Amino acid sequence: MDATELIKKVRRIEIKTRGITQSLFSGEYHSAFKGRGMSFSEVREYQMGDDIRTIDWNVTARFNHPYVKVFEEERELTVILLVDVSGSENFGSRTQLKEDLVTELCAVLAFSGLQNNDKIGVIFFTDIIEKFIPPKKGKPHILRIIRELIEFKPKNTKTDITQALKYLTNVIKKKSIAFVISDFMDGDFTDAMKIASRKHDLIALRIYDKREKELPNIGLLKTRDPESGKIVWMNTANKKLRMAYGEAINRKEKMLNDIFKKTGVDNVSIATDESYIAPLSNMFKRRGR
Repeated sequence: MDATELIKKVRRIEIKTRGITQSLFSGEYHSAFKGRGMSFSEVREYQMGDDIRTIDWNVTARFNHPYVKVFEEERELTVILLVDVSGSENFGSRTQLKEDLVTELCAVLAFSGLQNNDKIGVIFFTDIIEKFIPPKKGKPHILRIIRELIEFKPKNTKTDITQALKYLTNVIKKKSIAFVISDFMDGDFTDAMKIASRKHDLIALRIYDKREKELPNIGLLKTRDPESGKIVWMNTANKKLRMAYGEAINRKEKMLNDIFKKTGVDNVSIATDESYIAPLSNMFKRRGR
């Protein structure tokens, strides 16, 4: 992709996702993710109904009239996007590839953070840590993240979520809001997720394609594992093969659900051929309540 085409694509994503953020998510995002506490802002005259515990007795004595302390939320947060860039993210059978959906989701989350003056950082991972962009504020930083999401080429193709979560725990010292954005095609990462979720507010955004859930009956099919590169011929007309595939997918689904339940991590599933607005909005509202 040349520079002109890249700039156009970044601009298209910015216009689309920023518009969605401003019209739909700004208030929901703010209420879903709380700041670090309350800090003193100012004093004002006491009004009927004010909590007497907030009275500033020194100021009250000085002016011979009751004054109260006003506190406001310490809003500044650090948001980390852990982005799976392994080979399986190149899959997509319907509207778009998983990696395209991931780019838009990251842009929406980044612009939501920008509106709330939060710092945004990114960890690109496969079975290694491919790249780390430290948390920072500002629109130029967000546009840099979007450019990286579009043109980044990983060294490896496999997935290791445990490795990514360990890196998050070791590198980000203060509590952050951490979104793990992946199809979660990996083994058991329960222990690493438990440890990371104790330190950070962890949310799993699972990206999937509906074609992955069912093997179609279309005869002899040549398949290639995007992570290992292995090519396998399958006779999809074989009913037993299709049933075995479905059972394997169900076991994987159950394992993932068990992991999220054991670790207490919020999780949202988003399909490549459906809008991500409703799932994200519902998650924000649920957390806000």
